[in-house]
Amino acid sequence: MVNLNEQETRRKFELFFISTYPKVKAFAWKILKSEEDSEDLAQDIFVKLWDNPEIWNDKETWDSYIYTMARNQMYNFLKRKTIELNYQESFVQEDFSSLSEFDIHDKLYAKELQLLIKLSLDNMPPQRRKVFIMSRQMGLSNQEIADNLKLSIRTVERHIYLVLQELKKIILIAFFFYFD
Repeated sequence: MVNLNEQETRRKFELFFISTYPKVKAFAWKILKSEEDSEDLAQDIFVKLWDNPEIWNDKETWDSYIYTMARNQMYNFLKRKTIELNYQESFVQEDFSSLSEFDIHDKLYAKELQLLIKLSLDNMPPQRRKVFIMSRQMGLSNQEIADNLKLSIRTVERHIYLVLQELKKIILIAFFFYFD
């Protein structure tokens, strides 16, 4: 049973969330220019804020603190993305004829990542996996997939979105373990 204090805390946070989430997401979108990334970033911020009620209970500090959190989150996100892109570009440009020890580790890391992605896809619901394979491996459009599987286009988009979210988590986790 939830006590009155917990209910009041949840209600306060809900009001806080409703009033500030759109601003945080819009701020992130202005910088990132990606609906999904700005949504993820805003959600991460509010998960952290839930654990710090002293911040969102004090209206005086809301704006400046949340702005600073959002700015730092975006900075970290963009830094990670830049490192990822640089890594991918350097990996693609490598000449594998003379592999050094570092190159071998990179190649092993790529193989491990491929295996993690394959295992993740194998553990997904069959319909979601089928939609993703038709989209990414067969190159079919969302409309073609919807027609083939007799689904709405919105359902196809949702399946692809959920797979990409799951794969993004796996890649980020692997990325952090690799560079630690």
